[in-house]
Amino acid sequence: MRVIVKIGTSSVTNDDGQIDRGAIAKLCAEVAAVAAEGHQLVVVSSGAIGAGLPALGLGGARRPRDAVTLQAVSAVGQSRLMQVYNDELGRHGRVAGQVLLAPLDFMVRQQYLHARGTLQRLLELEVVPVVNENDAIADDEIRFGDNDRIAALVAHLVDADLLVLLTDAPGLLTADPRLDSSASLIEEIVEVDHALEAMAGGAGSDRGSGGMASKLAAAKIAAWSGVRTVIAAARREDVVAGAIAGSAGVGTIVHPHPRRLPARKLWIAFAVGSSGTIVVDAGARRALVDDGRSLLAAGIVGVTGSFDADDAVELATPDGQVFAKGLVRVDAATVTDVAGKRSAELPDGVPPWVIHRDDLVVLPT
Repeated sequence: MRVIVKIGTSSVTNDDGQIDRGAIAKLCAEVAAVAAEGHQLVVVSSGAIGAGLPALGLGGARRPRDAVTLQAVSAVGQSRLMQVYNDELGRHGRVAGQVLLAPLDFMVRQQYLHARGTLQRLLELEVVPVVNENDAIADDEIRFGDNDRIAALVAHLVDADLLVLLTDAPGLLTADPRLDSSASLIEEIVEVDHALEAMAGGAGSDRGSGGMASKLAAAKIAAWSGVRTVIAAARREDVVAGAIAGSAGVGTIVHPHPRRLPARKLWIAFAVGSSGTIVVDAGARRALVDDGRSLLAAGIVGVTGSFDADDAVELATPDGQVFAKGLVRVDAATVTDVAGKRSAELPDGVPPWVIHRDDLVVLPT
């Protein structure tokens, strides 16, 4: 199997923000063991910022909040993080390869293909790629990269069979165990719905930027890529092998969706941030959802936000229900000017569709 294993900041650093070598040693031993059985592994590891903070004397209450300083800290911490992976994988005769990704690598087709080619070749060479967001230069920072979403997108990128999201919890629980002692593990999820997303709650630990909600969101991306996801505790013994085997109680298993979104539609739905919203009438919604048509100006009843041609926008009904997302062919001002007009009434140079069906995805619910 081809497996993506993601481990978060709180699982690879201690309470002071320093790298927990023992935690990484455990993960690397498990990765090496399953690799020896013929599986291909990609590790997506957080921890660069957490590792850099103590090196600069900025841990604890001195932790900076501004993006520029955090990006500088990540540049210091990334090499320290990789050195531990180099050492620990090396103990088992495995070679680590650093791969730093940014949102653009998933949004620009040529860069997407380059990233895929690099990862594929590393796996062919029996290298264990260690992936992290390129926080030091990422535009939109550090929010794109709680790394759960990147791990799900990497799973699609390399046609993985399994995504393993390692965290401090044993999986998704029926309630917050800090508030409800009767909380129990949800072992299987067929479909990630709004009720489950609400149950997942919010933030994770102080050292990490993700929580269970971000893991469910990543599992949803993976499901629409045809990839099974296991959310499990990083401290569990043989957790990687257990996730591969689908062992009972290993964690929360999220099953893949029977229909896969193609790569381009997946980027639009999950990897590209939305710059605005176009509100459409009921007839346009039916044409888009039921008939797979392009969005024409005639069906538009409102526009919010400021966006340019080729930006991603959400499509919503007049009552605010977002049901699709796509790449617009014209900017917000033009969309506002042509809203409600038939194709024959459009000014010269304005394309007949505002969003072409090839650039439109009806969002999974």
